[in-house]
Amino acid sequence: MSLIIRDILIWAVPVLLAITVHEAAHGYVARYFGDPTAERAGRISLDPFRHIDPVGTVIVPLCIFALSSGFFFGVYDPNKAWTFGWAKPVPVDFRRLRNPKANMLWVAAAGPFANLVMAVIWAMIFGLIAGKPPKFFASMAAAGIYINGVLLFLNLLPVPPLDGGRIAVSLLPDRLAWKYARLEPFGFPILVILMASGKLGDILGPLLNGFLSGLMALFGR
Repeated sequence: MSLIIRDILIWAVPVLLAITVHEAAHGYVARYFGDPTAERAGRISLDPFRHIDPVGTVIVPLCIFALSSGFFFGVYDPNKAWTFGWAKPVPVDFRRLRNPKANMLWVAAAGPFANLVMAVIWAMIFGLIAGKPPKFFASMAAAGIYINGVLLFLNLLPVPPLDGGRIAVSLLPDRLAWKYARLEPFGFPILVILMASGKLGDILGPLLNGFLSGLMALFGR
């Protein structure tokens, strides 16, 4: 139990920061391009409670974490623990953007870019404190690098309604973009199938490993 509490404490701050800044970045860029919807909803905020989805951010991740780590079976293995979840999407009315199709790209890209910046910051922190007591903060920095890397590449997958899907819609010719956008209701089931089949890991694994290796080469010890 003490190991589980330690791991939850290590991951809580990086995860909350990762989803909060990611979602706030979408709202900020949408406001910049003319859509005040997120601002009026109070979502351009660094208050994590404005972005938390009780099911997607808390219940589902904790249940998957407990199941994958073996906690429910009386054995806890942090090396096998993994999780999956989501935050409340920031409301964006793309029709109110000054140039809806073109501006959609920047609004969508803002979230992954925020995760990229946070991953770099966490890597810099890790480089400064790794090997120094207490190890707790180095572990937190490592968790920050990892979760932001996951969110960066996961959200760049070209599957609507993920950010990568919206970027693809923005870049495609109008007729193809309209057809591609109609895949949005099937986006979440596609992700679940990819995750359950292990294909999601096959796609993200090499990208994430290369990214983490690169950051460690630049900022690690």
